[in-house]
Amino acid sequence: MTFLLLLANTVVLENTVDFELPADLVAYLGELDAFIEAEIKPLEAENIQYFDHRREHARTNWDDEGKPQQAWEDLLGEMRRRADAAGHLRYALPASVGGKDGTNLGMAVIREHLASKGLGLHNDLQNESSIVGNFPTVMMMLAKGTEAQKEEFIEASFRGERRVAFGLTEPEHGSDATHMDSTAVRDGDEWVINAHKRWNTGMHHATHDALFVRTSGEDGDANGITCFLVPADAPGVEIGPYWWTFNMPTDHPDVRFKDVRVSNDAILGEEGRGLELAQIFVHENRIRQAASSLGAAQFCIDTAVAYAKDRAPFGKPLWLNQAIQFPLAELQTEAAMLRALIHKTAWQMDRQHHMEVTDLVSMCNYRANRLVCNAADQAMQTCGGMGYSRHMPFEHIYRHHRRYRITEGAEEIQIRRVAGIMFGKTAKR
Repeated sequence: MTFLLLLANTVVLENTVDFELPADLVAYLGELDAFIEAEIKPLEAENIQYFDHRREHARTNWDDEGKPQQAWEDLLGEMRRRADAAGHLRYALPASVGGKDGTNLGMAVIREHLASKGLGLHNDLQNESSIVGNFPTVMMMLAKGTEAQKEEFIEASFRGERRVAFGLTEPEHGSDATHMDSTAVRDGDEWVINAHKRWNTGMHHATHDALFVRTSGEDGDANGITCFLVPADAPGVEIGPYWWTFNMPTDHPDVRFKDVRVSNDAILGEEGRGLELAQIFVHENRIRQAASSLGAAQFCIDTAVAYAKDRAPFGKPLWLNQAIQFPLAELQTEAAMLRALIHKTAWQMDRQHHMEVTDLVSMCNYRANRLVCNAADQAMQTCGGMGYSRHMPFEHIYRHHRRYRITEGAEEIQIRRVAGIMFGKTAKR
């Protein structure tokens, strides 16, 4: 009788729960693959110095504060132009701005798929550059921007005529955005801004900075922080120095704002509610970073397995050693579990307010970012000296993805969020 009940429940589940990816999404992955082979791989082959063992040197202007070489950024721009012309770049955005109304689940699957191909022009995450673009700033603009701001920024951002950096972190306040020394004070119809930001990524070519400063309230208050779209060339904006990082080139400078004046029209969203915008930005990034880290981890695992099957030291295939098998099997298991959680979380984001699944997003992000670092490290160990060399991509993958355990909220902050919700200290919304 118990068996019959279990069988009946299983039939009900089979009728209501489908773990297969949507057929149209699977077909779209094939369309992306065909586009990469036809349009992107030939362009990559013509510029292979940016993707082989010379990649870090070729990409970096060592004599100009370590910033990206202009030729490298021009190549990324050409990739995006081709992707946009083919209808792929704006996939995740609404049809009203030329997108395909792509879902969070779709973006997670696509980002994993592209990253699992390894390094290439199709998906260079060092610059957050991909044939399927990630546009959190556009999402912020669509959610909270005025009609005039949408008109000025959205379409121009796809052409590279408007570039908006993200100014949140400060020298004395990293993960805690509610304690902020940067301020803006109203002066008639204008605001006077004094601020110092660190890791203000993208300011080397930004036209504007989405700058978060306190306009009211006390330290520790979530309300009272406002986001301003500050022109990068406004009087009083000073950019530099650039911080050299584990993975070069760098586009992460300090930026100082000294008595910078902007109009009231420069406010993005509601006055005093800027952290709501920041949450849109980080949640969009975190789930997609998680998927990308999972894809890169899978690439490392697959490449190490292929190497271990071909390599035959001491007269037998390398993979026959349990010391090789077991670590890779553990990584494969964790990748499978993370894939299920990422897909489920992204699916829920398509159906609920993103803050309702903020703990799940944090789980996906910090575990996936750990996984890819562990997978790259194990792939190096499996492949020995060649794995350690720059002629295989593991060192680049490790150096790049290692930063995601710190950026977009350090993993300790994300674990704290999960724990806070578990124990009732933190509200989801």
